[in-house]
Amino acid sequence: METLRYYERRGLLAEPHRSSGGHRLYDASSVTTLRVIKAAQRLGFTLEEVAELLEVGRHRHRPRGVRPGDAGLQARARAKLAEVEERITDLVAIRDNLQAALDAGCDDLIACADTDCCPIPFATITRRPAPAAQDRSDR
Repeated sequence: METLRYYERRGLLAEPHRSSGGHRLYDASSVTTLRVIKAAQRLGFTLEEVAELLEVGRHRHRPRGVRPGDAGLQARARAKLAEVEERITDLVAIRDNLQAALDAGCDDLIACADTDCCPIPFATITRRPAPAAQDRSDR
């Protein structure tokens, strides 16, 4: 219940009508909006990003100079997909390094870090690779 009140305060949900006893009465539109919010969060969108998507959807028009798809779900979904793919790449590297450490029988990270035979690439995994240059031609 507190989550619904929070969404109302943030402007994600309209304040509902109340019964004569003061109970909140949510209409079908509010229930749909709540489902959209939860689904978008499950897809990895932050609450701030969800708020922006809802706002764009409510206005159904684009600001001047913004091409179709640049401000709405399509553009945001492409950006979120790129983030997810980057996280997947990171997780695969983590999995592979952990599996290599298990396979090699590593038991002490400090001792392992000082040996040449340790499969964990301590020097490279402590540096985050530079982000790939985005192709500007698709904008």
